[in-house]
Amino acid sequence: MASIRKRGKGYQITVSNGRKSDGTQIIETATFIPDPDKTERQNRKALEKFVVEFEDKVISGQYLNGGKMLYKDYVELWLKDYAQKQMEQTSIERCESSLSNLIVPEIGHMKLSQIRPLHIQDFYNKLLKDGYTVQGKKKSYKANTIKRIHQIISSSLNTAVQWQLIESNPCKRVKPPKPDRSVADIKYFTLEQAKTFLDYLDEEYTTSSGGRIRKDGSPSARHFETHTVPLQQKIFFFLALFGGFRLGESIALTWNDVDFKNNAISITKSAARTKQGQITKAPKNYSSVRTVSMPLDVMKMLKQYKSAQNVERLSLGSYWQGEGHIFTKDNGAQMDISTPNHAFKKIIKRYNEDPDHKEKLPEITLHGLRHTSATLLIADRVDLKTVSSRLGHSEISTTMDIYAHALRKKDEAAADALGGMFKSAK
Repeated sequence: MASIRKRGKGYQITVSNGRKSDGTQIIETATFIPDPDKTERQNRKALEKFVVEFEDKVISGQYLNGGKMLYKDYVELWLKDYAQKQMEQTSIERCESSLSNLIVPEIGHMKLSQIRPLHIQDFYNKLLKDGYTVQGKKKSYKANTIKRIHQIISSSLNTAVQWQLIESNPCKRVKPPKPDRSVADIKYFTLEQAKTFLDYLDEEYTTSSGGRIRKDGSPSARHFETHTVPLQQKIFFFLALFGGFRLGESIALTWNDVDFKNNAISITKSAARTKQGQITKAPKNYSSVRTVSMPLDVMKMLKQYKSAQNVERLSLGSYWQGEGHIFTKDNGAQMDISTPNHAFKKIIKRYNEDPDHKEKLPEITLHGLRHTSATLLIADRVDLKTVSSRLGHSEISTTMDIYAHALRKKDEAAADALGGMFKSAK
């Protein structure tokens, strides 16, 4: 039976919740504050309802107390009752990894109500100072990594506030380190390098096999084969460069997303890797859903590839398992998300190892083609709103932050142009 005691402007409700192993009684308490905008009778009824619900939760084991619950126990509940219902699988897995490897070892032993802004700030400072070790080499956590950790802790504690386990979220009084994007962080091709890369995709290359030494000491015959980059790979790289598509967005494309009449491609989904395998999900954010106009030459190449794929599909008959995917495995199923990365690295490596190529290509990542697309558009004075829209950024400020290097060059060019005006006026 619950007991009610008037305390100040509110009421303290006390309920017995059994006994500990040593015989000590377990007491749970809650506070009810009357609503000043309601009548005395309305508040009395609200109090009675509050008492009944509180007592039921205590007796049924559903009552949670932030003053007693450890953070490590709470996040298990948060993952099950909130994250699993509100977040995408890829986000859940990132949360689980960060929680188990970094966050819980640091603050998991603390009670929810005891976590203060200083504890969280000290945690971030420790990550910055200590870093981590890979194969004996010490590395530093980037500000973006700590920002993601901050988002996870803050999201979990926001829910704790909503569930009335704590009164406020300490993360709101903590500032994670500000991401410092330097030019070196954004790797991309210049216009000349991009042209060189695209031209190289059409060149033949030779591979060799054999030539191994037999047991008797004689070399085996060496065989040489001439190859070209598959049309499917060329299309993938062209879309990354001319459309600025993310890897997962391109992998998830189907022929229904292509509008040959208006020379445009719609981004409506994205592929991602999870513990359960590769999945197709919603894009990164609401603004990632977009339609991007493409150059006519790229669309002609895409139409040529579609015809070739249709011939391949018909020749394979029942072996073909695809569902209209543009980028496929040999049986028509959606291409593995790691395939384009491997192919891109091989092409860059092969180009740079050719002694005839005096000017080497920078070893950028596949995502660097997206950076190249944006950088070249900005350099060509395309307005930021259009660039941001093509990339699927939620805010123009995101585009400005990432591509500050290109904007600085535009600013320098503007200064030179202004200086030239005054010189000519003399």
